[in-house]
Amino acid sequence: MKIKLLNALFFLIGIAFVTAQDNCSTFYPMNEGVSMEYTNYNKKGKTEGVSTYKVIEANHNGDTTTATMSINLKDNKGKDIYSTSYNLACSGNAVTLDYESLLPTEMMEQYGDMDIEISGNDIEIPNELTVGQKLKDANVAMKIGMSGINMNMTVDMTNRKVEKKESVTTTVGTYDCFVLYSENRSKMMMANQVYPSRVWLAEGIGMVKQETYKKNGDVMSSTLLTAHSK
Repeated sequence: MKIKLLNALFFLIGIAFVTAQDNCSTFYPMNEGVSMEYTNYNKKGKTEGVSTYKVIEANHNGDTTTATMSINLKDNKGKDIYSTSYNLACSGNAVTLDYESLLPTEMMEQYGDMDIEISGNDIEIPNELTVGQKLKDANVAMKIGMSGINMNMTVDMTNRKVEKKESVTTTVGTYDCFVLYSENRSKMMMANQVYPSRVWLAEGIGMVKQETYKKNGDVMSSTLLTAHSK
């Protein structure tokens, strides 16, 4: 259960870069009906699954937009792993994500009537990015009470920065991207691990590519945009 929980949180941290909105975000078009498909690969480059995202609701009020994104993840055989939705907001010059709503409903249902406390700092993505720019850290923490025993888990995104610009080609097209680097540190019970990652962002599209690495720099997993519909 611990491994599934950890994998789910890392996956959701990745998708934080997929979404934003139409009238107050440079990078992500966001209107109801917009959808994206991403193919997930393991360290050997073999397909592990497909993730589908769709904007199911968007509310515009002046310079602020709130929205809901649905997510469906299937394995490499087309079997549903889980579905969920989460909320986000765009106001002024940045997009932020509500961490509490990122947690999958199915995952939360596993814990039934257990006492769960969730806290964290939202991921923030500025509208204007420049190479060398440093970005704010983010984190999520969970405290789960089980038969008088507390299980604590945190995931911290640190050392976030805009590393470079780079062109990426997928089956959908070729995109000029900003490359965002971060270090994702997970703490669960006595385990403490760090996974560096990079995300490639394109204007008007959002995330085009993502890679997560081992400490030695080898690719541990990757994600690539394979379909997009406005």
